[in-house]
Amino acid sequence: MRVLQFNEFALAAVFHLDANPNGHHHKELRLFSLLILVWSLPVLAQDTTTPGGSTAESESFWNRFWISAQGNFIRQQHSTFPAKYSGLNSLQPDAEHKTSRIETLYTGFQITKQLEILCDVESAGGAGLSNALGIAGFTNVDVVRNPTLGEEPYVSRVMLHYTLPLSKETTEATRNPLALASIVPVRRLEIRLGKMSTVDFFDLNSVGNDSHLQFMNWAVVNNGAYDYAADTRGYTYGLVFEYYARSWAARFGEMLMPTVANGIQLDWNLARARGENFEVEYHTDWIPKRPTIVRALGFVNHANMGSYRDAIHGYLTGKDAVPDVTLYRKQGRVKYGFGFNVEQQLSPLWRAYGRLGWNEGANESFAYTEIDRTAQIGSDFRGNPWRRSGDKLGAAFVTNGISGDHRQYLALGGLGFILGDGALNYGLEKILETYYTAHIWRGISAAVDYQHVTNPGYNRDRGPVNVVSFRVHVEDAIPFDKFRGRNQGTSK
Repeated sequence: MRVLQFNEFALAAVFHLDANPNGHHHKELRLFSLLILVWSLPVLAQDTTTPGGSTAESESFWNRFWISAQGNFIRQQHSTFPAKYSGLNSLQPDAEHKTSRIETLYTGFQITKQLEILCDVESAGGAGLSNALGIAGFTNVDVVRNPTLGEEPYVSRVMLHYTLPLSKETTEATRNPLALASIVPVRRLEIRLGKMSTVDFFDLNSVGNDSHLQFMNWAVVNNGAYDYAADTRGYTYGLVFEYYARSWAARFGEMLMPTVANGIQLDWNLARARGENFEVEYHTDWIPKRPTIVRALGFVNHANMGSYRDAIHGYLTGKDAVPDVTLYRKQGRVKYGFGFNVEQQLSPLWRAYGRLGWNEGANESFAYTEIDRTAQIGSDFRGNPWRRSGDKLGAAFVTNGISGDHRQYLALGGLGFILGDGALNYGLEKILETYYTAHIWRGISAAVDYQHVTNPGYNRDRGPVNVVSFRVHVEDAIPFDKFRGRNQGTSK
């Protein structure tokens, strides 16, 4: 039986990992193997494969799998720009260029029609301009902010995904690395447990969410004020519930927070540290026959955070030589915020979107970036008029700000994990980004991107900065549906 063979493979993987306790990320891989082993047991009772193997049985088996891969390569450069001064966390004013890369292997297996297991392995390398410092809305979302982590592969996602049907009516769905079913109930509850990225499921936007084919800036690809739970690489462990109805959806996620700001280690004690995420999504047609999607987001983070006001007080009273928010961390502090996200189809080829974001800004920026308020608007357009239907042109504008305590902290010489010029002549950080992505062949595309950053790091004494980027993206998947055709031919 094929499922039995699959279980034997999983069991062997568990023993192999136990025999190699020093293997890289062995705990996460062991968890993946154990989940396959335990949760695939119910399928044994359902597997009816005969020795001959009929066409229908073969089709059912192969359609359970997902294997795909992608590579994203970005080169960025900026010319010399004016700066009255620079600090430890400044974007360097001299001309520079950097290249980043990120490769991902996506795998999945449908254990039953309702239950699937997903595991992705990733490798990230290269670096960002000035080690990804000095701009709150940094120019390359693929960059890992801690260059000391190295380039060894790591498990980025490993999760169980269960769909509870709540209606007999079904609808077609597009299979993808995060959801393998091609037909789903219209009303359903989806449950996910394991390692994931919070923004795999929250604050999604089809116009401004994909750094592989669309924008590249942190504050454009995601809501910059959404300090979502994540480690340095952007992943965490969590439990997500998603309820889907015909015209609306709601989701809740409980996530692990890092032990320190921008840290790679996660705090597993939910009593003291966690991130709660809430979102409601509504589908309508504000413009007749032109779909509209509106999302309202809220989040509450509990962690060992520092207070900007306490750090400022410690400096002004002479207790500290410089303001240092890390000296005033306290377990159980709360950072909360809200977001609003809308996307609108304007014509068959033209879409627009917008985001608003706000967080309380009194406690230190902890997991994403140093943005307390943000507003953005953008659009994209397909290249059909110039006979390039696979191409896309996009543009977006975003303005970012920080709270009064946050700006005073930086003005007095304090350092965040992204910003710190040594002083601050405050002004809103404004970013204009535009890109053109050209489809080359199959899953290969190339793009050119331009970003103009005014007041980088909220500092009127520095910039503006012009960043030019070139991106090559490659992706492909194993066509398991083609295996079905071969089996049909064999049976004849």
